[in-house]
Amino acid sequence: MIALIQRVSAARVEVDDQIVGRIDHGICVFVGVQQDDCDANMERLVNRTLGYRVFADDSGRMNRSVTDVQAGVLIVSQFTLAADTDSGLRASYTSAAPAQLAKPLYDAFVCRARALHDPVATGVFGADMQITLCNDGPVSFILRG
Repeated sequence: MIALIQRVSAARVEVDDQIVGRIDHGICVFVGVQQDDCDANMERLVNRTLGYRVFADDSGRMNRSVTDVQAGVLIVSQFTLAADTDSGLRASYTSAAPAQLAKPLYDAFVCRARALHDPVATGVFGADMQITLCNDGPVSFILRG
């Protein structure tokens, strides 16, 4: 599994012109599932995502996690994160998990994140979503589970 996490001052996701998830200060987490991913990958990625230090401490160093600062988490499925872009001018999706494999792992990721942290908002798996966010920093990291 792959997660692109971005520290945000606010973020929201819309489907069919309806806001389905939103947070204020926190992290926006884009999640991609690959063919060989399993529950162990999901669990590791959830723990890394919630524990990754992207917020400043009193000295201005990024030493605090989203859990430490009790900020929001917005989780959005993103199939394109699993793309192979190593050659050519068009992405290959052979390493991406098909929806019937990806959705249960994505749902488990969300469920586990909610068990460990509050608040957690989400997009809609497989939907055409419009994401609006204000990247704070900018701060962005790619994590692998």
